[in-house]
Amino acid sequence: MVDTTPLEVPIASARTRAWTLCVACLGVLLVISSMVALNTALGDIAVAMSASQTQLTWIVDGYTLALACLLLPAGAIGDRFGRRAALLAGLAVFGVASVIPALSSDPGHVIAARVVAGAGAAFIMPATLSLLTTAYPKEQRTKAIAIWAGIAGCGAIVGMLGTGLLLAIWSWQAVFWGFAIGAALTFVLTLTVKESKDPATTPLDGLGAVTIGVAVAVLVFGILEAPARGWGHPVVLSCIAAGIVLIAVFGVLELRVRHPLLDVRLFRVPEFGTGAAAITVLFMTMFGFFYLEMQFLQLVLGYSPLGTAVALSPLAVPLLILSPLSAWYLPRLGLRFVVFTGLMLMAIGLLGMRGLAVDASYAELAWPLLVMSTGVGLFTAPTTSAIMTSAPDDKQGVASAVNDTTREMGAALGIALAGSMLAARYTHEIMPALGRYPEPLRTAAAGSIGEALNAATRLGSNGTDLAFAAKMSFLYAMQGSLTVLAIVTAGAAVLISMFAPGRDGKALFRR
Repeated sequence: MVDTTPLEVPIASARTRAWTLCVACLGVLLVISSMVALNTALGDIAVAMSASQTQLTWIVDGYTLALACLLLPAGAIGDRFGRRAALLAGLAVFGVASVIPALSSDPGHVIAARVVAGAGAAFIMPATLSLLTTAYPKEQRTKAIAIWAGIAGCGAIVGMLGTGLLLAIWSWQAVFWGFAIGAALTFVLTLTVKESKDPATTPLDGLGAVTIGVAVAVLVFGILEAPARGWGHPVVLSCIAAGIVLIAVFGVLELRVRHPLLDVRLFRVPEFGTGAAAITVLFMTMFGFFYLEMQFLQLVLGYSPLGTAVALSPLAVPLLILSPLSAWYLPRLGLRFVVFTGLMLMAIGLLGMRGLAVDASYAELAWPLLVMSTGVGLFTAPTTSAIMTSAPDDKQGVASAVNDTTREMGAALGIALAGSMLAARYTHEIMPALGRYPEPLRTAAAGSIGEALNAATRLGSNGTDLAFAAKMSFLYAMQGSLTVLAIVTAGAAVLISMFAPGRDGKALFRR
């Protein structure tokens, strides 16, 4: 059995707790918004830096990779040496690293800076949630976690809206200045928060930290490379296989050490295991959807970056409404029902997106978007709360890091799945329409809808047919990808609900 007996900690005043909640929400908002913000600015960055597609990819993925592989070690360091100290250190690193891209036009410098920023974010993200859960007494944590989860869930929308506004007024460098200023402001506010750390003096599990860090790095790298190289490429297969093996090795090591980095027996606790699995699927589906829909809105429907962010902003409404209410409806419905219903609503919303056409109105987009976002709002906070409340108080940083790592791995997997399916189907669909064009143009147009539309623009009035063929090919490819994501999401809903605890706290199947 896993010992989840809470430690005796001084209870902070209501005002102190509320202030800690505000600072924690600002910190996680900064990290999440930074994950997606640069997707909106990549077009401007590509032109300004003459960056290759590979360099553009790693400007985004370098941040994700560093963040994912360092989350568990960073969470453990925060538990051991101080969660506020970890948050301050992460904010300082993140802020300094964000200034470098604003001053340099070299793609290599920007990639390196984003990797460093991801390392800083790895200390920020688990510290925000663990500071919060240790500040609140057990009976009030669910509501506080729900608010944190609601704000975290809106981070992608905030990132897109903020970037769209900045790009409408200034150049792409303003995005990085915005990150730096946000980090500096949060750093100052964090100085007012009380320190929190594990009172025990147990040694840090260095071997476990290195093993899980390398395991996640190798696994996520393999997943991120899949769209470009293909799922059957030796590099992709070997990285994924090595990552899985190293994770298994980590599990064996953690069972044998006296003071493990992560007590892997926690995954046998129904609430903890259900929360981790559901959040992984949530982020896989959401980031796969964002990858598809942002391109559809901008390249097919012609929305601006800001218009795209505004169009997707209704996703935040059910999330902000339902997350604070989760403390009321979760005990009445049970985690099993909430997770199953939430994932099924997401699958229904994805299938509803299949009805969109190349001239779709916003109303046709809005209804499946609201169905999907209702599902997201229904179970985001309960699953986060399930992870945090089922872990012992002295491991809140590690539990928060598990919550965050599942998000990062799910996001990477979702983008890789959607990206690889979209690329393969798009090329297959457009090839029959390219026969009458010269070879260089055929090669470019078959690569992506963006290159096809650029080629069509250069052809002038003769490019109308090419542009229409590219948009229709993208639409068919997107519909296929949405179908697969919906099937995977619905299948996960059934599978996870079999092991999730119901209203009585019991699972249908014991692990």
